[in-house]
Amino acid sequence: MAQDVKPLSLKANMLWNSAGSMFYLVCQWLITVLVVRLSSGFDSAGLLSLATSVVGTFGTFANYKIGTYQISDIHREYSFNEYMGFRCLTLGIAFVACLLYSFATCPLYSIVTIVLYYVYKGVGLVIDICHGEDQLNRRMDYIGKSFILQGLVSIISFIAVFVLIGDLNVAIIAMVVGVVCVLLLFDLRHTSRFTKIGIGIGTKRALHLLRTSLPAVVASVAASAIFTVPKQYLLSVAGDSALGIYSSIAAPALVIQMGAQYLYGPLLDVFPRRFFDGKMSEFNRLLARTVLSIIAVGVICCVGLLFLGEHLLVIVFGEQIRAYVYLLQPVLISTLATAFLWFFGDLLITIRDFRANFFGNVLALVVVVPLSVLLVNAYGMNGVSFAGAGACLVGVAYLEFALARDSKKQLAAEEADHAE
Repeated sequence: MAQDVKPLSLKANMLWNSAGSMFYLVCQWLITVLVVRLSSGFDSAGLLSLATSVVGTFGTFANYKIGTYQISDIHREYSFNEYMGFRCLTLGIAFVACLLYSFATCPLYSIVTIVLYYVYKGVGLVIDICHGEDQLNRRMDYIGKSFILQGLVSIISFIAVFVLIGDLNVAIIAMVVGVVCVLLLFDLRHTSRFTKIGIGIGTKRALHLLRTSLPAVVASVAASAIFTVPKQYLLSVAGDSALGIYSSIAAPALVIQMGAQYLYGPLLDVFPRRFFDGKMSEFNRLLARTVLSIIAVGVICCVGLLFLGEHLLVIVFGEQIRAYVYLLQPVLISTLATAFLWFFGDLLITIRDFRANFFGNVLALVVVVPLSVLLVNAYGMNGVSFAGAGACLVGVAYLEFALARDSKKQLAAEEADHAE
């Protein structure tokens, strides 16, 4: 039964979401480090990396971009039970596809690991539906605490089992048990304060969500592939070593990307409220503040890594990386451009302009192909950053145009309502 729960302030929600999400990401990264440190060789690390890559690919389809749709469903077009039912449906479909792909392309000994890791990530995607309901009710402290708990149980269970048994599959099973406990004992208990917990969605409703969100899913795949194209071209012309160097330098840039997401994520239910309630002046002010905040995060990271980046990279990757520190600033700029592409794409989803989100991201993917050839040939490893940034900015320009068009239509409708 729903209870009367007092919502938190926007600032408190943002702080809890950012702290919890960042803690969880650090724990996930530490697991990839520990699997090497706690092993006698690199076999387990390679197997975990393979499982992460394969599951990550099909996780995009399992997610089906429904999280952004749910937290911007301010008029409750769909119930919590329907979102949970739809998430279970996409998880099932994506699992079958993942399994077929794994049998066709991966060694047989890796199948069990991939399946177990898919289950681990699948539980997290189920928890995300609870988080969507939490955000709609402005209690993102539950989300932050859930991520902290997921991170803790994952890394503790992994270390305990891997040290005692030394079997990667058993360690992943322990992680699954841990996150299932978080789901049952924490997330479902807190989400039940807002809504009745259940699973179920009709065929027509499910098909409607499948059709409606498909452009957003394709757009998400396109966005994730924008930097894959120049990286693969770099690999073809410069070899494994160049790609390895670039990828190592690019690792710290995730701070900007994740920082931007944590900044605007708690606002994805605020934007549509102001847009559809006809409060366009408030919508535009919030948009301006968000854009300036993302830029500020980018500038702070660029300045900070300008002074500390070389030292951090040398500590992590060794003295041989020092000669390539010049790659860092272009990487940071390209990551900031990616953050804006994601932001404006998600913003258009919240106001239900799936078509514009689709075209903006696909346009960026199309543009990056010739840019990759031109700029990687001209600038080598830096060409990857230049090509990715250029493509993202083209996509952002289209998305901004579409957003301005949508805002103008909404403003005209608002003025017409006042005239009546």
